[in-house]
Amino acid sequence: MNSILYVGLDVHTSNYTICTYEPEFDRISRQVQVEPDYKLIKKYVDHLKNEMGKNRKVICGYEAGCLGYSLYRQLTGVGIDCVILAPTTMERPVSYPFKNDKRDAISVARCLANHGYKAVYVPTPEDEAVKEYIRMRDDHAAALKRIKQQILAFCTRHGKHFTEGKNYWTQKHLAWLRSLDLGSRLLNETMAEYMTTYYRLDEKVTRLDRRIEEIAEQSEYTERVKKLRCFLGIRSHTALSLLAEVGDFRRFPNADCFAAYLGIVPGENSSAKKQQYLGITKAGNKHLRRLLTEAAHCYNRGAVGYKSKVLRERQKGNSPEVIAYADKANERLRRKYSRMTFSGKNHNVTVTAIARELACFIWGMMTDRIA
Repeated sequence: MNSILYVGLDVHTSNYTICTYEPEFDRISRQVQVEPDYKLIKKYVDHLKNEMGKNRKVICGYEAGCLGYSLYRQLTGVGIDCVILAPTTMERPVSYPFKNDKRDAISVARCLANHGYKAVYVPTPEDEAVKEYIRMRDDHAAALKRIKQQILAFCTRHGKHFTEGKNYWTQKHLAWLRSLDLGSRLLNETMAEYMTTYYRLDEKVTRLDRRIEEIAEQSEYTERVKKLRCFLGIRSHTALSLLAEVGDFRRFPNADCFAAYLGIVPGENSSAKKQQYLGITKAGNKHLRRLLTEAAHCYNRGAVGYKSKVLRERQKGNSPEVIAYADKANERLRRKYSRMTFSGKNHNVTVTAIARELACFIWGMMTDRIA
């Protein structure tokens, strides 16, 4: 017998549950639960090969989850074929009344054998490190946004309103915050603590942004970052996030597949002659979907065909073909934004449509389909 043996893993930080599926007999066997150590999986696979034949191929798989890519890299590092299954793509039994670790391991093994899944793309260690760094920066930026909201709410609760200007967080606004007297020593101390946190986070986010600019200048990223920065709304942070999170853009056969990966394509619930389209699926990469949605807002600024000095500076150093492709995308998306807005489309629908088309242009740029 030379058929493949499929080993399903249900993995947690506390234990691993393992089982083997033998497709020639349609049989599940050798169910065990072990400590969370990849060496025990290797021992299991070695024992399986000794028992079933050294020439039998063994493929292991587990659902994407809290362990990330660490177990995959450990297993492939010791010569074991491994796959990470995307949970939303796995074919499961229609009737699934209850679940436990053993049933989950069986489900993974059967999905492997029946090819009823899509494998998760595993980034290079370098891309993963960049991705984690950028997400860490975004966590600090979210904390900064939250402390800003808390400071403004604190001032409002105590009857303090900024009337010396139109915009918050300018130098004038910050000077006003520092000069506030809330009529209580403890309230003034509370405000001082809020402001200390604000300054600390603001300084940290600025420092992390400078570091991201440095990473974008590294040889493996600089050329692709320069291309992506030709689009409106995309600077080093968004460009580097796209490169680190997506990895190889050519793994998507067309632009629609890339947009679907980001979850910015409409769902559908049609039957017979009745066609019903739903909101976007939101089934893909949430982080990139948010970044592209933020970039889409930029297409509501400036006249069609206008290029700001900042954008011209970002486009310097690219080939005429790349610049022409980006200019075509920028002009088309600006026109589309205006057309949808004037026709009365909902603002969120307009922004999402722009983000989807921007994703398609990005795919074209990264796969050299710019003719």
